[in-house]
Amino acid sequence: MITLNIEKAFGSISEEAVNAYEAQAKAAREALENGTGKGNDFLGWLHLPSSIRATFLADIKATAHILRENCEVVVVAGIGGSYLGARAVIEALSNSFTWLQEDKKDPVVVYAGHNIGEDYLYELTGFLKNKKFGVINISKSGTTTETALAFRLLKKQCEDQRGKEMARKVIVAITDAKKGAARITADKEGYRSFVIPDNVGGRFSVLTPVGLLPVAIAGFDIEKLVAGATDMEKACGVNIPFAQNPAAIYAATRNELYKSGKKIEILVNYNPKLHYVSEWWKQLYGESEGKENKGIFPAAVDFSTDLHSMGQWIQEGERSIFETVISVEKTNHTLSVPSDEANLDGLNFLAGKRVDEVNKMAELGTQIAHIDGGVPNIRIVIPELNEYYIGQLLYFFEIGCGISGYILGVNPFDQPGVEAYKKNMFALLNKPGYEEESKAIQSRL
Repeated sequence: MITLNIEKAFGSISEEAVNAYEAQAKAAREALENGTGKGNDFLGWLHLPSSIRATFLADIKATAHILRENCEVVVVAGIGGSYLGARAVIEALSNSFTWLQEDKKDPVVVYAGHNIGEDYLYELTGFLKNKKFGVINISKSGTTTETALAFRLLKKQCEDQRGKEMARKVIVAITDAKKGAARITADKEGYRSFVIPDNVGGRFSVLTPVGLLPVAIAGFDIEKLVAGATDMEKACGVNIPFAQNPAAIYAATRNELYKSGKKIEILVNYNPKLHYVSEWWKQLYGESEGKENKGIFPAAVDFSTDLHSMGQWIQEGERSIFETVISVEKTNHTLSVPSDEANLDGLNFLAGKRVDEVNKMAELGTQIAHIDGGVPNIRIVIPELNEYYIGQLLYFFEIGCGISGYILGVNPFDQPGVEAYKKNMFALLNKPGYEEESKAIQSRL
Protein backbone atom coordinates (compact mmCIF):
# COMPACT_ATOMS: atom_id res chain seq x y z
CA MET A 1 0.00 0.00 0.00
CA ILE A 2 1.00 3.60 -0.41
CA THR A 3 1.74 5.19 2.96
CA LEU A 4 1.27 8.64 4.50
CA ASN A 5 3.63 10.31 6.97
CA ILE A 6 2.73 13.64 8.59
CA GLU A 7 5.44 13.76 11.28
CA LYS A 8 7.42 16.47 9.46
CA ALA A 9 4.38 18.75 9.60
CA PHE A 10 4.64 18.86 13.38
CA GLY A 11 6.36 22.01 14.53
CA SER A 12 4.03 24.26 12.58
CA ILE A 13 1.10 22.30 13.96
CA SER A 14 0.80 19.71 16.72
CA GLU A 15 -0.15 16.05 16.59
CA GLU A 16 -2.86 16.78 19.16
CA ALA A 17 -4.37 19.45 16.90
CA VAL A 18 -4.55 16.99 13.99
CA ASN A 19 -6.09 14.29 16.19
CA ALA A 20 -8.68 16.83 17.35
CA TYR A 21 -10.19 16.62 13.85
CA GLU A 22 -11.26 13.01 14.43
CA ALA A 23 -14.93 13.85 15.00
CA GLN A 24 -15.07 16.25 12.04
CA ALA A 25 -13.36 13.77 9.74
CA LYS A 26 -15.71 10.99 10.90
CA ALA A 27 -18.74 13.21 10.28
CA ALA A 28 -17.42 14.17 6.83
CA ARG A 29 -16.76 10.54 5.89
CA GLU A 30 -20.23 9.52 7.09
CA ALA A 31 -21.80 12.38 5.12
CA LEU A 32 -20.10 11.04 2.00
CA GLU A 33 -21.24 7.49 2.76
CA ASN A 34 -24.82 8.42 3.57
CA GLY A 35 -25.19 11.13 0.92
CA THR A 36 -26.23 13.75 3.47
CA GLY A 37 -23.69 16.46 2.60
CA LYS A 38 -23.57 19.20 -0.02
CA GLY A 39 -23.32 17.98 -3.60
CA ASN A 40 -24.65 14.53 -2.70
CA ASP A 41 -25.92 14.00 -6.24
CA PHE A 42 -22.28 13.73 -7.39
CA LEU A 43 -21.07 10.86 -5.22
CA GLY A 44 -20.97 8.18 -7.92
CA TRP A 45 -17.16 8.02 -7.64
CA LEU A 46 -17.24 7.00 -3.96
CA HIS A 47 -17.76 3.25 -4.49
CA LEU A 48 -16.97 3.25 -8.19
CA PRO A 49 -13.80 1.10 -7.98
CA SER A 50 -15.48 -1.78 -6.14
CA SER A 51 -18.56 -1.62 -8.38
CA ILE A 52 -16.69 -2.02 -11.69
CA ARG A 53 -17.41 -5.42 -13.23
CA ALA A 54 -15.18 -7.60 -15.40
CA THR A 55 -17.70 -7.45 -18.26
CA PHE A 56 -17.51 -3.65 -18.27
CA LEU A 57 -13.70 -3.72 -18.41
CA ALA A 58 -13.88 -6.31 -21.19
CA ASP A 59 -16.07 -3.92 -23.20
CA ILE A 60 -13.57 -1.09 -22.68
CA LYS A 61 -10.70 -3.36 -23.73
CA ALA A 62 -12.55 -4.58 -26.83
CA THR A 63 -13.01 -0.99 -28.04
CA ALA A 64 -9.41 -0.18 -27.13
CA HIS A 65 -8.32 -3.16 -29.23
CA ILE A 66 -10.14 -1.81 -32.30
CA LEU A 67 -8.39 1.55 -32.02
CA ARG A 68 -5.02 -0.08 -31.27
CA GLU A 69 -5.36 -2.22 -34.39
CA ASN A 70 -6.41 0.63 -36.67
CA CYS A 71 -4.55 3.70 -35.39
CA GLU A 72 -1.00 4.97 -35.15
CA VAL A 73 -2.22 7.97 -33.15
CA VAL A 74 -5.28 8.46 -30.94
CA VAL A 75 -6.36 11.98 -30.02
CA VAL A 76 -8.12 12.41 -26.68
CA ALA A 77 -10.37 15.46 -27.05
CA GLY A 78 -11.40 16.79 -23.67
CA ILE A 79 -10.71 19.47 -21.07
CA GLY A 80 -10.23 19.42 -17.30
CA GLY A 81 -11.24 16.10 -15.81
CA SER A 82 -12.10 14.84 -19.28
CA TYR A 83 -8.42 14.42 -20.10
CA LEU A 84 -6.24 15.08 -17.04
CA GLY A 85 -6.89 11.74 -15.30
CA ALA A 86 -6.06 9.71 -18.39
CA ARG A 87 -2.99 11.81 -19.11
CA ALA A 88 -1.80 11.49 -15.50
CA VAL A 89 -1.91 7.68 -15.67
CA ILE A 90 -0.49 7.37 -19.19
CA GLU A 91 2.43 9.73 -18.61
CA ALA A 92 3.23 8.15 -15.23
CA LEU A 93 3.51 4.69 -16.78
CA SER A 94 4.89 5.40 -20.26
CA ASN A 95 8.45 5.28 -21.47
CA SER A 96 9.37 8.96 -21.75
CA PHE A 97 10.75 8.54 -25.28
CA THR A 98 8.64 5.79 -26.85
CA TRP A 99 6.68 8.28 -28.95
CA LEU A 100 9.91 9.22 -30.76
CA GLN A 101 10.70 5.64 -31.76
CA GLU A 102 9.86 4.27 -35.19
CA ASP A 103 8.78 0.76 -34.13
CA LYS A 104 6.06 1.61 -31.63
CA LYS A 105 3.83 -1.27 -30.53
CA ASP A 106 1.22 1.02 -28.95
CA PRO A 107 -0.56 3.99 -30.54
CA VAL A 108 0.72 7.42 -29.56
CA VAL A 109 -1.89 9.19 -27.42
CA VAL A 110 -2.04 12.98 -27.89
CA TYR A 111 -4.45 15.58 -26.55
CA ALA A 112 -6.71 18.29 -27.93
CA GLY A 113 -9.73 20.26 -26.79
CA HIS A 114 -7.97 21.49 -23.65
CA ASN A 115 -7.03 24.89 -25.08
CA ILE A 116 -7.99 27.31 -27.85
CA GLY A 117 -4.48 27.72 -29.21
CA GLU A 118 -4.63 28.19 -32.97
CA ASP A 119 -0.96 27.33 -33.41
CA TYR A 120 -1.38 24.21 -31.27
CA LEU A 121 -4.34 22.99 -33.30
CA TYR A 122 -2.68 23.87 -36.60
CA GLU A 123 0.44 21.93 -35.59
CA LEU A 124 -1.67 19.00 -34.34
CA THR A 125 -3.64 18.75 -37.59
CA GLY A 126 -0.35 18.98 -39.46
CA PHE A 127 1.13 16.17 -37.38
CA LEU A 128 -1.92 14.00 -38.12
CA LYS A 129 -1.66 14.41 -41.90
CA ASN A 130 -1.02 11.05 -43.59
CA LYS A 131 -1.35 9.26 -40.24
CA LYS A 132 -3.89 6.63 -39.33
CA PHE A 133 -5.53 8.37 -36.39
CA GLY A 134 -8.62 8.02 -34.27
CA VAL A 135 -10.42 10.31 -31.82
CA ILE A 136 -12.01 9.90 -28.40
CA ASN A 137 -14.45 12.78 -27.94
CA ILE A 138 -15.04 13.25 -24.20
CA SER A 139 -17.77 15.70 -23.25
CA LYS A 140 -21.02 15.36 -21.32
CA SER A 141 -22.71 18.14 -23.26
CA GLY A 142 -20.76 18.19 -26.50
CA THR A 143 -20.87 22.00 -26.41
CA THR A 144 -17.85 22.85 -24.23
CA THR A 145 -16.17 25.37 -26.53
CA GLU A 146 -12.58 24.14 -26.38
CA THR A 147 -13.46 20.47 -26.90
CA ALA A 148 -16.28 21.00 -29.42
CA LEU A 149 -14.06 23.23 -31.56
CA ALA A 150 -11.23 20.69 -31.58
CA PHE A 151 -13.58 17.79 -32.31
CA ARG A 152 -15.16 19.64 -35.23
CA LEU A 153 -11.68 19.98 -36.79
CA LEU A 154 -10.63 16.41 -35.99
CA LYS A 155 -13.87 14.80 -37.19
CA LYS A 156 -13.58 16.48 -40.59
CA GLN A 157 -9.89 15.60 -40.93
CA CYS A 158 -10.47 11.98 -39.93
CA GLU A 159 -13.32 11.59 -42.42
CA ASP A 160 -11.32 13.33 -45.18
CA GLN A 161 -8.21 11.22 -44.61
CA ARG A 162 -9.68 7.86 -43.68
CA GLY A 163 -13.13 7.88 -45.25
CA LYS A 164 -16.46 8.00 -43.44
CA GLU A 165 -16.68 4.27 -42.87
CA MET A 166 -13.28 4.00 -41.19
CA ALA A 167 -13.88 7.26 -39.28
CA ARG A 168 -17.00 5.67 -37.76
CA LYS A 169 -14.80 2.81 -36.62
CA VAL A 170 -12.08 4.92 -34.99
CA ILE A 171 -14.09 7.79 -33.47
CA VAL A 172 -15.48 7.01 -30.02
CA ALA A 173 -17.79 9.22 -27.93
CA ILE A 174 -17.75 9.29 -24.14
CA THR A 175 -20.73 11.40 -23.20
CA ASP A 176 -24.15 11.61 -21.58
CA ALA A 177 -26.41 8.56 -21.83
CA LYS A 178 -29.34 10.35 -23.48
CA LYS A 179 -28.86 14.05 -24.15
CA GLY A 180 -26.48 16.66 -25.53
CA ALA A 181 -24.77 17.42 -28.82
CA ALA A 182 -22.10 14.73 -28.41
CA ARG A 183 -24.75 12.05 -27.78
CA ILE A 184 -26.81 13.17 -30.78
CA THR A 185 -23.72 13.14 -33.00
CA ALA A 186 -22.61 9.71 -31.76
CA ASP A 187 -26.04 8.19 -32.40
CA LYS A 188 -26.39 9.85 -35.80
CA GLU A 189 -22.92 8.83 -37.01
CA GLY A 190 -22.97 5.37 -35.43
CA TYR A 191 -19.91 5.86 -33.21
CA ARG A 192 -19.10 3.45 -30.42
CA SER A 193 -19.94 5.23 -27.22
CA PHE A 194 -19.58 5.01 -23.47
CA VAL A 195 -21.52 6.85 -20.79
CA ILE A 196 -20.21 9.40 -18.31
CA PRO A 197 -22.35 8.66 -15.24
CA ASP A 198 -24.62 11.56 -14.24
CA ASN A 199 -23.45 11.31 -10.63
CA VAL A 200 -19.71 11.55 -11.36
CA GLY A 201 -18.19 14.98 -11.92
CA GLY A 202 -15.37 15.40 -14.43
CA ARG A 203 -12.54 15.73 -11.93
CA PHE A 204 -13.60 12.48 -10.25
CA SER A 205 -14.08 10.58 -13.53
CA VAL A 206 -10.69 8.91 -14.08
CA LEU A 207 -12.07 5.44 -13.24
CA THR A 208 -14.99 5.80 -15.65
CA PRO A 209 -14.54 5.27 -19.43
CA VAL A 210 -13.22 8.86 -19.49
CA GLY A 211 -9.93 7.59 -18.08
CA LEU A 212 -10.07 3.85 -18.60
CA LEU A 213 -10.44 3.83 -22.40
CA PRO A 214 -7.42 6.06 -23.17
CA VAL A 215 -5.33 4.16 -20.60
CA ALA A 216 -6.26 0.83 -22.22
CA ILE A 217 -5.48 2.20 -25.70
CA ALA A 218 -2.05 3.26 -24.45
CA GLY A 219 -1.40 -0.38 -23.51
CA PHE A 220 -1.79 -0.37 -19.74
CA ASP A 221 -3.60 -2.79 -17.44
CA ILE A 222 -6.90 -1.23 -16.39
CA GLU A 223 -7.77 -4.24 -14.19
CA LYS A 224 -4.74 -3.49 -12.01
CA LEU A 225 -5.56 0.23 -11.96
CA VAL A 226 -9.05 -0.54 -10.70
CA ALA A 227 -7.73 -3.14 -8.22
CA GLY A 228 -5.44 -0.55 -6.66
CA ALA A 229 -8.28 1.95 -6.33
CA THR A 230 -10.54 -0.75 -4.86
CA ASP A 231 -8.01 -1.61 -2.17
CA MET A 232 -7.63 2.07 -1.28
CA GLU A 233 -11.43 2.38 -1.16
CA LYS A 234 -11.41 -0.34 1.51
CA ALA A 235 -8.49 1.27 3.38
CA CYS A 236 -10.42 4.55 3.60
CA GLY A 237 -13.82 3.00 4.37
CA VAL A 238 -16.39 4.61 6.61
CA ASN A 239 -15.69 2.12 9.43
CA ILE A 240 -11.90 2.54 9.38
CA PRO A 241 -10.77 4.37 12.55
CA PHE A 242 -9.36 7.86 12.06
CA ALA A 243 -5.83 6.88 13.13
CA GLN A 244 -5.73 4.16 10.44
CA ASN A 245 -7.46 6.08 7.65
CA PRO A 246 -4.81 7.82 5.50
CA ALA A 247 -7.29 10.00 3.61
CA ALA A 248 -8.90 11.26 6.82
CA ILE A 249 -5.49 12.05 8.34
CA TYR A 250 -4.40 13.86 5.16
CA ALA A 251 -7.63 15.91 5.12
CA ALA A 252 -7.28 16.79 8.80
CA THR A 253 -3.60 17.72 8.51
CA ARG A 254 -4.05 20.03 5.54
CA ASN A 255 -7.05 21.73 7.18
CA GLU A 256 -5.10 22.33 10.38
CA LEU A 257 -2.18 23.72 8.37
CA TYR A 258 -4.61 26.00 6.53
CA LYS A 259 -6.04 27.17 9.84
CA SER A 260 -2.51 27.95 11.05
CA GLY A 261 -1.89 30.26 8.08
CA LYS A 262 -0.49 27.87 5.48
CA LYS A 263 -2.63 28.93 2.53
CA ILE A 264 -0.71 27.17 -0.27
CA GLU A 265 -0.12 23.43 -0.70
CA ILE A 266 2.70 22.53 -3.06
CA LEU A 267 2.56 18.98 -4.44
CA VAL A 268 6.14 17.82 -4.98
CA ASN A 269 7.52 14.89 -6.95
CA TYR A 270 11.06 13.71 -7.60
CA ASN A 271 10.07 11.67 -10.64
CA PRO A 272 9.25 13.62 -13.84
CA LYS A 273 6.73 10.96 -14.84
CA LEU A 274 4.42 12.30 -12.12
CA HIS A 275 4.08 15.78 -13.61
CA TYR A 276 0.55 15.17 -14.90
CA VAL A 277 -0.53 13.52 -11.65
CA SER A 278 0.19 16.96 -10.18
CA GLU A 279 -1.84 18.65 -12.93
CA TRP A 280 -4.77 16.31 -12.24
CA TRP A 281 -4.43 16.91 -8.47
CA LYS A 282 -4.44 20.70 -8.95
CA GLN A 283 -7.80 20.57 -10.69
CA LEU A 284 -9.23 18.09 -8.18
CA TYR A 285 -8.43 20.22 -5.15
CA GLY A 286 -8.63 23.68 -6.73
CA GLU A 287 -12.05 23.17 -8.28
CA SER A 288 -13.36 21.31 -5.23
CA GLU A 289 -12.25 23.63 -2.43
CA GLY A 290 -11.78 27.11 -3.93
CA LYS A 291 -15.15 28.57 -2.95
CA GLU A 292 -16.73 31.19 -0.70
CA ASN A 293 -13.44 33.12 -0.57
CA LYS A 294 -11.64 30.25 1.11
CA GLY A 295 -9.63 27.15 0.27
CA ILE A 296 -5.99 26.10 0.04
CA PHE A 297 -4.32 27.15 -3.23
CA PRO A 298 -2.95 24.00 -4.95
CA ALA A 299 0.42 24.43 -6.65
CA ALA A 300 2.95 21.88 -7.90
CA VAL A 301 6.66 21.55 -8.64
CA ASP A 302 8.89 18.91 -10.22
CA PHE A 303 12.06 18.39 -8.17
CA SER A 304 14.96 18.53 -8.44
CA THR A 305 14.27 20.55 -11.65
CA ASP A 306 12.31 23.31 -9.92
CA LEU A 307 14.75 23.56 -7.04
CA HIS A 308 16.73 25.62 -9.55
CA SER A 309 13.79 27.96 -10.15
CA MET A 310 11.19 27.86 -7.37
CA GLY A 311 13.55 26.50 -4.71
CA GLN A 312 14.64 29.95 -3.51
CA TRP A 313 11.06 31.10 -2.93
CA ILE A 314 10.11 27.87 -1.19
CA GLN A 315 13.18 28.09 1.08
CA GLU A 316 12.99 31.77 2.02
CA GLY A 317 9.77 33.33 0.67
CA GLU A 318 6.62 34.14 2.62
CA ARG A 319 5.89 31.33 5.09
CA SER A 320 2.41 30.64 3.74
CA ILE A 321 3.17 27.21 2.25
CA PHE A 322 3.38 23.54 3.07
CA GLU A 323 4.56 20.67 0.89
CA THR A 324 3.05 17.29 0.13
CA VAL A 325 5.81 15.13 -1.32
CA ILE A 326 5.11 12.06 -3.46
CA SER A 327 8.11 9.77 -3.07
CA VAL A 328 8.56 6.71 -5.31
CA GLU A 329 10.36 4.05 -3.29
CA LYS A 330 11.62 1.80 -6.11
CA THR A 331 12.47 2.68 -9.70
CA ASN A 332 11.61 0.41 -12.60
CA HIS A 333 15.13 0.50 -14.05
CA THR A 334 18.72 0.51 -12.81
CA LEU A 335 21.42 2.97 -13.87
CA SER A 336 24.74 3.58 -12.08
CA VAL A 337 27.09 6.55 -12.24
CA PRO A 338 30.28 5.68 -14.19
CA SER A 339 33.81 6.60 -13.11
CA ASP A 340 35.73 9.14 -15.18
CA GLU A 341 39.53 9.28 -15.14
CA ALA A 342 39.78 13.06 -15.56
CA ASN A 343 37.01 13.73 -13.00
CA LEU A 344 36.69 17.31 -14.21
CA ASP A 345 33.11 17.48 -12.94
CA GLY A 346 34.20 16.20 -9.51
CA LEU A 347 31.60 13.46 -9.50
CA ASN A 348 33.84 10.44 -8.97
CA PHE A 349 32.66 10.35 -5.35
CA LEU A 350 29.35 9.12 -6.85
CA ALA A 351 30.92 6.47 -9.09
CA GLY A 352 29.17 3.13 -8.72
CA LYS A 353 26.14 4.62 -6.96
CA ARG A 354 22.64 4.25 -8.40
CA VAL A 355 21.24 7.44 -9.92
CA ASP A 356 18.19 6.87 -7.73
CA GLU A 357 20.37 6.98 -4.60
CA VAL A 358 21.55 10.44 -5.67
CA ASN A 359 17.92 11.44 -6.25
CA LYS A 360 16.83 10.11 -2.85
CA MET A 361 19.56 12.09 -1.10
CA ALA A 362 18.43 15.20 -3.00
CA GLU A 363 14.93 14.47 -1.68
CA LEU A 364 16.07 13.97 1.90
CA GLY A 365 18.39 16.98 1.82
CA THR A 366 15.60 19.17 0.47
CA GLN A 367 13.15 17.96 3.09
CA ILE A 368 15.58 18.83 5.89
CA ALA A 369 16.33 22.25 4.36
CA HIS A 370 12.67 23.11 3.86
CA ILE A 371 11.65 22.00 7.34
CA ASP A 372 14.51 24.10 8.75
CA GLY A 373 13.16 26.95 6.60
CA GLY A 374 9.70 26.69 8.13
CA VAL A 375 7.92 24.60 5.48
CA PRO A 376 5.87 21.72 6.96
CA ASN A 377 6.14 18.48 4.99
CA ILE A 378 3.62 15.70 4.36
CA ARG A 379 5.05 12.61 2.67
CA ILE A 380 3.25 10.05 0.52
CA VAL A 381 5.32 6.99 -0.37
CA ILE A 382 4.48 4.88 -3.44
CA PRO A 383 6.29 1.50 -3.53
CA GLU A 384 6.76 1.80 -7.33
CA LEU A 385 5.17 3.28 -10.42
CA ASN A 386 2.71 0.75 -11.80
CA GLU A 387 -1.02 0.58 -12.50
CA TYR A 388 -1.90 -0.83 -9.08
CA TYR A 389 -0.22 1.87 -7.02
CA ILE A 390 -1.31 4.70 -9.33
CA GLY A 391 -4.89 3.45 -8.85
CA GLN A 392 -4.37 3.64 -5.09
CA LEU A 393 -2.95 7.16 -5.30
CA LEU A 394 -5.80 8.50 -7.43
CA TYR A 395 -8.50 7.17 -5.12
CA PHE A 396 -6.59 8.34 -2.02
CA PHE A 397 -6.61 11.90 -3.35
CA GLU A 398 -10.28 11.69 -4.38
CA ILE A 399 -11.59 10.51 -1.02
CA GLY A 400 -9.20 12.85 0.78
CA CYS A 401 -10.64 15.72 -1.24
CA GLY A 402 -14.22 14.84 -0.33
CA ILE A 403 -13.42 14.65 3.38
CA SER A 404 -11.29 17.79 3.29
CA GLY A 405 -13.94 19.83 1.48
CA TYR A 406 -16.61 18.91 4.00
CA ILE A 407 -14.28 19.77 6.90
CA LEU A 408 -13.67 23.14 5.22
CA GLY A 409 -17.44 23.64 4.96
CA VAL A 410 -17.80 23.90 1.18
CA ASN A 411 -19.50 21.80 -1.47
CA PRO A 412 -16.58 19.88 -2.99
CA PHE A 413 -18.63 18.71 -5.97
CA ASP A 414 -19.76 21.88 -7.73
CA GLN A 415 -17.84 24.56 -9.64
CA PRO A 416 -20.06 27.65 -10.02
CA GLY A 417 -17.10 29.97 -10.59
CA VAL A 418 -16.08 28.18 -13.79
CA GLU A 419 -19.08 29.62 -15.63
CA ALA A 420 -18.03 33.29 -15.25
CA TYR A 421 -15.40 33.29 -18.00
CA LYS A 422 -17.67 31.32 -20.34
CA LYS A 423 -20.49 33.88 -20.10
CA ASN A 424 -18.08 36.73 -20.85
CA MET A 425 -16.47 34.84 -23.74
CA PHE A 426 -19.84 34.02 -25.32
CA ALA A 427 -20.94 37.65 -24.95
CA LEU A 428 -17.73 38.91 -26.58
CA LEU A 429 -18.15 36.41 -29.45
CA ASN A 430 -21.82 37.44 -29.94
CA LYS A 431 -23.12 33.91 -29.40
CA PRO A 432 -26.86 33.69 -30.17
CA GLY A 433 -28.86 34.08 -26.97
CA TYR A 434 -26.25 36.38 -25.37
CA GLU A 435 -27.40 39.65 -26.99
CA GLU A 436 -28.07 41.49 -23.71
CA GLU A 437 -24.84 40.26 -22.19
CA SER A 438 -22.99 41.37 -25.35
CA LYS A 439 -24.37 44.91 -25.02
CA ALA A 440 -23.50 45.05 -21.33
CA ILE A 441 -19.93 43.81 -21.74
CA GLN A 442 -19.26 46.04 -24.79
CA SER A 443 -20.24 49.07 -22.68
CA ARG A 444 -17.50 48.13 -20.22
CA LEU A 445 -14.72 47.92 -22.82
